[in-house]
Amino acid sequence: MDDILGKNPRGKSYMVSFGNKPPTQAHYRGACVPKMSPDKLVDRSMSFIYWYNAENSNPNELTGAIVGGPDRYDNFEDRCSTSSAMTEPTTYTNSLAIGVLAKLAKHHAQS
Repeated sequence: MDDILGKNPRGKSYMVSFGNKPPTQAHYRGACVPKMSPDKLVDRSMSFIYWYNAENSNPNELTGAIVGGPDRYDNFEDRCSTSSAMTEPTTYTNSLAIGVLAKLAKHHAQS
């Protein structure tokens, strides 16, 4: 958990909204699409054209999501348009933290 939250060679967290310099561009459609009027027609291709290529932080935050993280050389680019493997939160990435967090929560509850 220390590594995920920023105690790593880059000094960067890989959990959205937590730790040191957390990711701001998670590669997830729900995080990238801005609020729009209910009558706005949207199709799948618009996500890639208009929102995944944005330079700004995601308009919707995936608090607590763990992104893919750095490559084997500790390179990491917080850009959902160019590095989806690094910035995409997945169930297999996030599931690794569940056991650790459950243990910490149990320990904290007993204190």
